[in-house]
Amino acid sequence: MIFCVEDDNGIRDLMIYTLTASGYEAFGFGTAKEFWKQMDEKTPQLILLDIMLPGEDGISILKKLKDNEETKDIPVIMATAKGTEYDKVMGLDMGADDYLAKPFGMMEMISRVKAVLRRTLPKNEQESNRIGNLRINKKEHTVYLQDEPIALTLKEYELLQLFMDNLGVAFSRETLMSRIWGSSYVGESRTVDVHIGSLRTKLGDCGEYIETVRGVGYRMVKKA
Repeated sequence: MIFCVEDDNGIRDLMIYTLTASGYEAFGFGTAKEFWKQMDEKTPQLILLDIMLPGEDGISILKKLKDNEETKDIPVIMATAKGTEYDKVMGLDMGADDYLAKPFGMMEMISRVKAVLRRTLPKNEQESNRIGNLRINKKEHTVYLQDEPIALTLKEYELLQLFMDNLGVAFSRETLMSRIWGSSYVGESRTVDVHIGSLRTKLGDCGEYIETVRGVGYRMVKKA
């Protein structure tokens, strides 16, 4: 999940569209206030942060992120106006992982996002993840139910890993198709429903962790 903080509506919409088309879950915010409100509810894998914002600017936001123990490891790509070397250097010195000089192309943005995620995800994501009696070992590419291994197809495994890495996040069928099958896949969204049904069956009682979100798609939640 990627957060885009950009006050220009046109640029922000284009960024969100490009990220979504590239298989990422993305949310956009025009002000720091909107961004911080969402940060109280969800933790993104990466933040695209414009420096020039109304009210609180990007440098201030970056400093707060890096000073907070819970958010200091979230990778940040800063967007700076062309020629503002001071802002670029300040952002990098404060812990930004990369920068984009405006105006930038959408493919350049995607390239930078992929590069930063490749560098940072290994240290941010645990090799093992457990929810109740369900455990996934990413290094071994195995899944255990009550410590007994269960056999999943590749797509079922990828769906489960995506859900477990993003608890509580609702994914549309279109997003799941793009993330798991790829943006070039031409099959129907019914494919997602079939795989979800099969995955729920194989997970037994833990299958109820995967909820249907009416009018949207699916999400995974930890039951009490």
